[in-house]
Amino acid sequence: MSRGVLVAGIGNIFQTDDAFGVEVVATLSQRPLPPGVRVEDFGIRGIHLAYELLEGYDALVIVDAVPMGEPPGTLAVISPALDPSADTDADTAVPAVDAHTMSPDVVLATLSRLGGSVGQVYIVGCQPADLQDGMGLTPAVLAAVGGAVDLCLELVTDIVQPAGKGTPQ
Repeated sequence: MSRGVLVAGIGNIFQTDDAFGVEVVATLSQRPLPPGVRVEDFGIRGIHLAYELLEGYDALVIVDAVPMGEPPGTLAVISPALDPSADTDADTAVPAVDAHTMSPDVVLATLSRLGGSVGQVYIVGCQPADLQDGMGLTPAVLAAVGGAVDLCLELVTDIVQPAGKGTPQ
């Protein structure tokens, strides 16, 4: 059973720019969304995200701080290559994890180990300036929140209504 598109904000609000995903989904959840799109703050609860994905989603959009070697505040949409056959050895598929510090790749590997999958995965990432302990985003990353919200809206609209298909009247 398909449940549409899940937009998952992840990150630790106590580590400065790592809270980027949490901030974006807080703003995005206040905007009108296409039917079939769910937005949720998963924060540091990566294992909960893996279990939520077992419910069946056509697409997952992860919003997170992603070190990319770019200037702070740089946004990118990343489409990670998913290879379900790559992690077939149960002893090496998923490293020992702390359920509170699971990165997106570990969440997806855990989902695979649990027998689940998701059709499409996108990451809306922002280059952080600071990932040290502290509260509040740095100015460059805070300035990128609005652009990330717009990117997420554009992405989920394209997923729900692919190009060339008009809105049903």
